[in-house]
Amino acid sequence: MTISPPAAQSESESKVSALLSRLEEQFTEAGVDSPELDAQLILAVVLGCDRAHLHAHPEKAVPHEAIERVEALAQRRTAREPMAYILGEREFWSMPFLVSPDVLIPRPESELLVERAVALSGYGGESRILDLCAGSGAVGLAVASELPQAQVTLLDLCPKALGAAKRNAEKFGLVSRTRLVVSDLFDALAVGEEFDLIASNPPYVASRELDGLMPEVSSFEPRLALDGGADGMDLIRRIIEKAPACLARGGYLLIEMDPRQMDEAEAVSEEQGSYHSARRHKDLAGRERVLELERA
Repeated sequence: MTISPPAAQSESESKVSALLSRLEEQFTEAGVDSPELDAQLILAVVLGCDRAHLHAHPEKAVPHEAIERVEALAQRRTAREPMAYILGEREFWSMPFLVSPDVLIPRPESELLVERAVALSGYGGESRILDLCAGSGAVGLAVASELPQAQVTLLDLCPKALGAAKRNAEKFGLVSRTRLVVSDLFDALAVGEEFDLIASNPPYVASRELDGLMPEVSSFEPRLALDGGADGMDLIRRIIEKAPACLARGGYLLIEMDPRQMDEAEAVSEEQGSYHSARRHKDLAGRERVLELERA
């Protein structure tokens, strides 16, 4: 189902309420999980208003040129392209991050990394923080926004991802406290360089599970940021094994992962032998999401 061409639409069909109704029906038929919200977001961005304005003015007529723009964006959403890519941003830690198909879309559960990083670093002193597998820079820049003395390194294997991170650092005025490094994990860091805290949201989806994810993820988000190998643990193991060489004594390593991976990740940390303790932290859904390791 698509919206009728502007020339064929009556005055009543071009009203806000009618357009929203047709968009919602179109998205529902396409299997979109939040058809009403997405319809409102698309119309609001085209009209340059907020959703409250749409509710307050349901009888307002939408100009033909605006309807054409709505139609173009609606077709993208019908194809199951994520709203974050369509709108060009996603809110994370109450900050509107710029996103593109070059980066993983920030998820609410990753805010747990920020919460723990801030709690462990404290607000007063200077901290050297590494956002490993940084993508858009959401985790590291959110931490930097909370800790005005922190120096944050954003590291990612993908130069295009770091391009997005740079734009976000500029957007939030954090360039002076941010360093960008293209690297395969720790390889490009200087020998002997240490951090007080390393936070990472690495690829941790098992390769065989990728095609079974919802289309918004499997067809649009970068596989490099998702594929964690046969069991999803490839990067997690490497990080746990190599991080001690880059962590100051008493420093912390925080890794986001699938709850099913916690037992093995903790076992890898014990075998590595360079950590004092391991703590598990649950996300808002009550699932173990972040493993916290303290450097001995």
